[in-house]
Amino acid sequence: MENKDVLTLYHGSKSGIDGTIAPMSRDRCDFGKGFYMGDEKSQPLTLICNYSNAKLYTLNLDLSDLKVFEVEIGLEWALLIAYNRGKMEIIKHSALYNHFADLCNGFDLIVGHIANDRMFVVLDRFFNGDITDTALINSLSALKLGKQYVAITQKACDRITIIDKQTITENERSLLKQESEANRSSGIKMADEICRKYRRDGRFFDEILNRELKKAYEWLKEVDKFA
Repeated sequence: MENKDVLTLYHGSKSGIDGTIAPMSRDRCDFGKGFYMGDEKSQPLTLICNYSNAKLYTLNLDLSDLKVFEVEIGLEWALLIAYNRGKMEIIKHSALYNHFADLCNGFDLIVGHIANDRMFVVLDRFFNGDITDTALINSLSALKLGKQYVAITQKACDRITIIDKQTITENERSLLKQESEANRSSGIKMADEICRKYRRDGRFFDEILNRELKKAYEWLKEVDKFA
């Protein structure tokens, strides 16, 4: 019988998993440091296609007794990625910054949509001030994004079982590079169309951050008044 607590997921590795699975990715990933898995094969494959020793793992993840935080697609999802990629350091210690710093505390697993090749381009446009949050949210609805599952504690990593390992051949990597480039080009084209359509609807990323800075400045003035 099917066990609904067990998911089949995929993980791409540049050179293969060595030793015990642990939440040890680089810090500046979408949802912070952890062990990243996707529900579609294609996403991890395009991330590792430039590495000659790339491996694709098929995994089982047992969700039993894990504390799971699922972030819905939308502005909060985008701002959580911004926080984890270091895009909010200018407003460090503000209410908005602290919200995202504390958002995933106490959880073992984070579940959210993947910023794939096309979405990565659109997100960069948003972070760089080329499109507004309205344009970003409308682009999210236009894309069919897969989900990523990030084990951020050792407890969650211990619930992962490797069921298959595949070495990516040179020919496969070449095809994947072409696919990745095509996806990025598609993202650029879509971002251009969205930017034209929603030129001034909504707020730009720097406007969201500057609002937090202004709130912090007003608070400090009030504190000084009564010091």
